[in-house]
Amino acid sequence: MLNSAEIRRLIEEHQLVTNFIDLDKQLQPSGFDLSLGEVQAFAGSGSVDFSNEERVIADSRPLSPDYDGWYWLPAGSYTVVYNEAVAMPLDVVAIARTRSTLLRNGATVETAVWDPGYKGRSSSLLVVTNPEGIRLRKDARIAQLVFFRVKEVEEGYSGVYQNERMKKA
Repeated sequence: MLNSAEIRRLIEEHQLVTNFIDLDKQLQPSGFDLSLGEVQAFAGSGSVDFSNEERVIADSRPLSPDYDGWYWLPAGSYTVVYNEAVAMPLDVVAIARTRSTLLRNGATVETAVWDPGYKGRSSSLLVVTNPEGIRLRKDARIAQLVFFRVKEVEEGYSGVYQNERMKKA
């Protein structure tokens, strides 16, 4: 697992993470906090198969925060898009974990793996289980990205999500 000094070096020398709000606040002893860029509500169903030939990503619609920048989210599932973009080197992989404050308020961020070679502004699944809902402010730190060194891969990620959402909304 990479420590904060290694993560900082990769950010400063190789743009591992860009579009962050405050490097010193978001850099953690063993990770980097991802912040809330936008929230989307599901507006349709999706399909998942083995070969991805019949894959359909569920439609979603962006939600708007109130005039103070707060989203009020009742219990349910949402897509969250992060402010930050990442550019994974061929010898680094990352996973994200929900920040404990979010968990203590009855919500979790479900994530996949950030593969070596992936570049983009990722999204994740936000699941609000608190029956009273949750309020999230735009730019709230909601997940921590944890980086690991791996043996360098010959070919990095090249799937359909490569370079996703590279223009910040």
